[in-house]
Amino acid sequence: MARFKINHQFLFSSSILIFLVVLPTLVKAECTCDEEEEDRDRGKAMRYKIAALVSILIASAVGVCIPLLGKVIPALSPEKNVFFLVKAFAAGVILATGFIHVLPDAFENLTSPCLKEHPWGDFPFTGFVAMCTAMGTLMVDTYATAYFQKYHSKEVQNESGDVEKETGHEGHVHLHTHATHGHAHGSVHSHDHSSQLLRHRVISQVLELGIIVHSVIIGISLGASENPNTIRPLVAALTFHQFFEGMGLGSCISQANFKRVSVTVMGLFFALTTPVGIGIGISVYDENSPTALIVEGVFNAASAGILIYMALVDLLANDFMSPRMQQSSRLCFGANISLLLGAGLMSLIAKWA
Repeated sequence: MARFKINHQFLFSSSILIFLVVLPTLVKAECTCDEEEEDRDRGKAMRYKIAALVSILIASAVGVCIPLLGKVIPALSPEKNVFFLVKAFAAGVILATGFIHVLPDAFENLTSPCLKEHPWGDFPFTGFVAMCTAMGTLMVDTYATAYFQKYHSKEVQNESGDVEKETGHEGHVHLHTHATHGHAHGSVHSHDHSSQLLRHRVISQVLELGIIVHSVIIGISLGASENPNTIRPLVAALTFHQFFEGMGLGSCISQANFKRVSVTVMGLFFALTTPVGIGIGISVYDENSPTALIVEGVFNAASAGILIYMALVDLLANDFMSPRMQQSSRLCFGANISLLLGAGLMSLIAKWA
């Protein structure tokens, strides 16, 4: 089991590292569709970029850590109603990020006049990529959860077999006759809890992958700009953006009950991706090249598909259809208000982002 966990975390970390290494080589290309940008000031723009890097790094780290403080602050524990409200707010932020921020940017990239009319003008690639990614996320979600559950069931069976061998036949009969009641209740409850825990772990890792892809892209876009008037409003907008996204991701990680090492690695990946994207944009990114537009557009569309699916299916539907939410009208009302506030606030930030 330990080896399996290590391999799984290694594959997850490796996929993100490969993405960060390969992306700069894809977007570095000669500019063939220059756009004159007014008020260019590299020195002033660089100062804003450094300020953005520091503020986004801090906001991302604080945002992802707040829900993880449930063990220290009882009010933020996943068993409390406040946690449901925070998670609903964060889910609204993630949903608005997919629909309002990422998807329009993908449409803009893949319908740019810098791209050839054929094939990019013949087919709505943005919607197609987002749709395929959403379906792909569903498949990964389904197969990963099924695989984890089968693996866990085999472990339980093996442990039961070892206990029977140690106790012997008479012990087995004794345990079977006297533990039947416990098996009917405690064992089922334990199995349900384990299945739910596995679901939370799959959800948190798939969600982080979608958020990280998007975070790198927005970091690259900011780092590539040399117009201080463009960068200045982005600093505040992206700082709040990453803070609220971090809350959403932190909520999922908190429910997954990962070990400290895994929590630290996932938190660091999220906090560092946008600053790393800013560094890539400063060093090698050419925002007007057709290759850059295609790569950015495809990644944005893919990220939008992941975020929209995760927000609607794994975050909102999972919580809003739960017995706890259905049995409490006050909690349901509060969660709906939190959802609307999160989506509305993130939609408002789109005006500056």
